[in-house]
Amino acid sequence: MNLRPITLIGIVISMVTGIGLGITGYRTWLDAPPASGHARAIDEVLRHVRANYVTDVNERDLVVGALRGMLDGLDDHSAFLDERDYRDLQADTSGEFGGIGIELGLEDDYFTVIAPMYGTPAERAGLAAGDRITAIDGEGLKGWKLVDVVDRLRGEPGSELRLEIRRGEATRIVTLERAVIELASVEARLLEPGFGYVRIAQFQVGTAAAFERALDDLAAESGEAGLAGLVLDLRDNPGGVLQSSVEVADALLDRGMIVYTEGRQPSSRHTYRASAGDALAAAPVVVLVNRGSASAAEIVAGALQDHGRAVVMGSRSYGKGSVQSVMPVSAHRAIKLTTAYYFTPSGRSIDHAGIEPDVVVDRAEESAEDYDARLLGDALEVLRQRSASRLHARL
Repeated sequence: MNLRPITLIGIVISMVTGIGLGITGYRTWLDAPPASGHARAIDEVLRHVRANYVTDVNERDLVVGALRGMLDGLDDHSAFLDERDYRDLQADTSGEFGGIGIELGLEDDYFTVIAPMYGTPAERAGLAAGDRITAIDGEGLKGWKLVDVVDRLRGEPGSELRLEIRRGEATRIVTLERAVIELASVEARLLEPGFGYVRIAQFQVGTAAAFERALDDLAAESGEAGLAGLVLDLRDNPGGVLQSSVEVADALLDRGMIVYTEGRQPSSRHTYRASAGDALAAAPVVVLVNRGSASAAEIVAGALQDHGRAVVMGSRSYGKGSVQSVMPVSAHRAIKLTTAYYFTPSGRSIDHAGIEPDVVVDRAEESAEDYDARLLGDALEVLRQRSASRLHARL
């Protein structure tokens, strides 16, 4: 399939979080003659603030604040993004950044290690789930935001940082050397002989290739008969790169439309279709979704559901049916602007509606582990039944 990116200027990302925009030439804009009544009003307000506000205000901060307000007021997904946001989005979409390799959260007002990633500096240094980071390079973290701590932990591969780690009542200093951290977007295993499980955590640039490799590995592990069915887990997948989601759906479809987008500009209107060839040779598929499944994840679930290629199970998805184009305005900054809506092959817009599962399996009064086991058990039973029916039809 020849995929063309949906873009106005630069990179196109559909749904997700963060990218940075900066503003260059803002001084020129401030000094330029107002071109309209609106521009004159903005210029007048800026002039009054700069001249009369109780304390001196940085001109750049005023302009950045004005631009943030302009874009934030459009919708929930358009944004003015600074250099750090831009860098974070690039890391999210590429799946690679310089850091120490931990999943970090804020628990009981402490920055807490949720899990160290295997084979990373954090794991080699012995960091463990529940460890609390109380200082970085000798600087206490009281009053810091989570995003600031994450930004401080990331950095150039090869550079060092010192962490003060509290585990229980004991405190120790750990020195780590940052390395290139690769985020695995695809995880795979066999649930039982012949039936595979693939989880896609986020759609990154290399996700589709990793997905097809996972299918090949599972088929090889299953032996001569190959895969008789697949569970594709898209729960808590916030989306990512539109093209990657199209390619994943294409791998499981032999023909037909995958998704189409409509926007005000001709450049935002595209139709994506599947190329010939089904990586599973029509073996049954169950797609798992929940409230955390959004955007690109919903494209895949909606396409497979509309074509009858998969049974969608779980709970209703998030409902983000808009496409954001990332438009750089400098080498390190950009704006993220909603430029189109996408629609499933049957013409459904899932924006604020989500994908309704074919089989609803809500979490009851049970632990996350018990719910996960029950959901996977139900999905596996659907695959067994469909695989048996398919085999019977061949005889």
